[in-house]
Amino acid sequence: MTLILFILIFGVVVIAHEFGHFLLAKANGIHVVEFAVGMGPSIFSVKKGGTKYSLKMFPIGGACMFEGEDGLAQKEGEEPGEGSFLRASVWGRISTVVAGPVFNFILAFVIAFIMVNMSMVIRTPTISQVSEGGGAQAAGLQAGDVILSLNGEKMYLYDDVQLYMLASYRGGDLEVVYERGGEKRTATLTPQYDEAAARYLIGIVNSGEDAIVPKGLDTFKYTWYQIRYSVNSTYKSLGMLFQGRVGRQDVAGPVGIAVNVVGKTYDQAKEYGWQSVVLNMLNITLLLSVNLGILNLLPVPALDGGRLVFLLLEVIRGKPVPPEKEGMVHFIGLMFFMVLMVVIFFNDLVNIFAK
Repeated sequence: MTLILFILIFGVVVIAHEFGHFLLAKANGIHVVEFAVGMGPSIFSVKKGGTKYSLKMFPIGGACMFEGEDGLAQKEGEEPGEGSFLRASVWGRISTVVAGPVFNFILAFVIAFIMVNMSMVIRTPTISQVSEGGGAQAAGLQAGDVILSLNGEKMYLYDDVQLYMLASYRGGDLEVVYERGGEKRTATLTPQYDEAAARYLIGIVNSGEDAIVPKGLDTFKYTWYQIRYSVNSTYKSLGMLFQGRVGRQDVAGPVGIAVNVVGKTYDQAKEYGWQSVVLNMLNITLLLSVNLGILNLLPVPALDGGRLVFLLLEVIRGKPVPPEKEGMVHFIGLMFFMVLMVVIFFNDLVNIFAK
């Protein structure tokens, strides 16, 4: 079941991404050579309308390959052929490249909307209990208070509060804006470091007693809050990674996601029925889709963001970077990611068998 769920989740996320590229390529007259789901050797393929549609052996990626995309097969001075990526307008190429991540965000919105409309229970940033001797108690916060912002950053969900304390707080005083009885108030408190949790705590508890099930137009509002949280979570996690605040055991590739995320979540959720399983799997799909969208926009060679850098340079310079030079940069980037995938694969195995 873990394998089936993993393939379904990754398949949906990858197909959405590549379909975005595919759709905009067709709209801009770019010939799609191959639309592939998965990596490695093909286990099934069919050719239709000049495009090869392939299903690969390993369900951990995909590709939408355009004619003349990287220019590696293009001879210097040779004119690109009809339907070549290089013959499309620069804005047509930009829209084609951006479409993949955009479709990931569209998929994430659809999934979040479905989750919210499946009677999903939403934890608002309401204090259920103030911990004895904690910073919140010293600052005068009480049960029933609703946290509106922490150091100026707005809080819409209790998950936002937890994420801020985990990823953004660096010590010192914390300004809390909260609402009590319809009145907005401000307090300054000092979170305390908890050795067992290995992080700073405000000193509040949210038991879920004040959780809500959105109805009507509120479903759109809470759909947006879920997307906002997923984007913030991805962005702040990347920041922690680059700052060296994330350890080897906190990083997971496809194998780690399948075993430690999908598998364990399924085992825990199935005890509460099929709806709990569906909601949890949708939540994983939502997070992965947002992750893929954001990561692909990073200005790194071989990623969509790396391609965008060259296209924006073309807009600024008024002429493209020679395609063979750009193609070589992306090729080097691709080799780097191949090595990185091997490293992450072994890291996943170490993390799995170390537990």
